[in-house]
Amino acid sequence: MKENEKPGPEEPEKDRLIDKAKKLVDKADDFIDENVDKIKQSKAFGKVAEAYEKTEDFVEDKIDDFKKSETRDKLEAFADKAEDKAGEALSKLKDLSKKVAEKTADKLEDIAESIKKKTAGDEKNDMA
Repeated sequence: MKENEKPGPEEPEKDRLIDKAKKLVDKADDFIDENVDKIKQSKAFGKVAEAYEKTEDFVEDKIDDFKKSETRDKLEAFADKAEDKAGEALSKLKDLSKKVAEKTADKLEDIAESIKKKTAGDEKNDMA
């Protein structure tokens, strides 16, 4: 029976490993925090932050210029014209499809009449 029992010292060893892991994580966290602060205080980070701000201002200015320019109005007018043309083309396509359907129906009726006439003629010959 004693062979199946777990020895007692494993629990304290697990606790020690967890404590060591926690300490290691805390040290890593502190290390990262210290280095992030150092990077933020560096000249390179300052230059990058300044360049980012300038870029952001530039982009915002260009967006404002675009909103104020005639280009936006021209694009909107172009979109409206394109929408109108698409509507016209769709309308023409609907009309064309109706005409094609009517002609197809007429042709099918003609074919059906032709078949009726031929079969009616064959029935008369078969009766005689």
